[in-house]
Amino acid sequence: MKVSLKELKENFNPKLKPIIWNDDKNTLTLLDQSALPFETTYVELKDPEGISSAIKLMKVRGAPAIGITAAYGMVTALTSDTPVTLEEAIEKLTKAKKVLDQARPTAVNLTWATSNMLNNAKKYVEQGEAKSVNELILLLKRDAKKIFDDELEAELQMGIYGLEKINDGDTILTQCNAGGLATGTGLGTALAPVKVAHMLGIKVSVIAPETRPWLQGSRLTVYELMTDGIPVTLIADTAVGLVMYKGMVNSVMVGADRILSDGHVFNKIGTFKEAVIAHELGIPFYALAPISTFDLKSRVEDVKIEERDPDEVRTIRGIPIAPEGVKVYNPVFDVTPPKYVTAIITEKGIIYPPFDKNVRKIVEK
Repeated sequence: MKVSLKELKENFNPKLKPIIWNDDKNTLTLLDQSALPFETTYVELKDPEGISSAIKLMKVRGAPAIGITAAYGMVTALTSDTPVTLEEAIEKLTKAKKVLDQARPTAVNLTWATSNMLNNAKKYVEQGEAKSVNELILLLKRDAKKIFDDELEAELQMGIYGLEKINDGDTILTQCNAGGLATGTGLGTALAPVKVAHMLGIKVSVIAPETRPWLQGSRLTVYELMTDGIPVTLIADTAVGLVMYKGMVNSVMVGADRILSDGHVFNKIGTFKEAVIAHELGIPFYALAPISTFDLKSRVEDVKIEERDPDEVRTIRGIPIAPEGVKVYNPVFDVTPPKYVTAIITEKGIIYPPFDKNVRKIVEK
């Protein structure tokens, strides 16, 4: 089914709005994803420190959403305590970048966004586009909004490309939450084709693993899809192999927190397992991510896999489920080698193997 980007933009009206910038108050309002689905609460933030903490505590999560949030975090470096001179403004922005970058080291969108904002600020000052701090603030607000707008357009375009991989009646297996909550737009990356298909009247359903230990699948993906009226079935993480073996899945669509130039995909822990099983059973495995998620410089051994608090595994929402003090290994992400990836879907097109040759052709075009 053919559909235009313009048509989708005109008709897309998300029920969930995870990130809201209040221009009058110079504050960023985030839907607190750590409280979902039991409480729908919002947190209002006004400085880089508060925004960095919200990222670290996963009140906002998902690589694209973190990038948008960090961009506005850079704006608040100048609005929360407005500097007098442009030189002082650059110093504040440099400090804010360090504070924000420390929040989540694996998600490349975070450092991409903060670098983009800082480099733009330096350029505006050096080239005389910003003759005052207030002018610089206005320019950076524009840039942060553009990151949000570009992200939404990229997701809509990914939805269009991903639609090529969906047939009427398909069931898609995903992992974690790569929907609109993860991207801040209300649409998503891995769920973009699903939501576009649903908008167009194509029957499609989703199987969502719970995604321990933070349960983003059961708490967020299920909540998001049910809000949008899209059929979804929740399974335990350990049931992934069986549902694929029984033919209950037509394809796997996941997001990504970082993709390397050779096609290695870093995504939520459990993704590698899905990819290997899908490969063994002949089920297509697609990673969906915007161009901003690609890291063309790092090698796979260079990427730091974030590890989190052991109590996230020892407990569920504070309730102990294991012997106190047991040793825990709690990696947040895993890495899927390119041999298990059928294709990578971006806003610029679909990338097929060999990835070490084709990734740059699409990303850099």
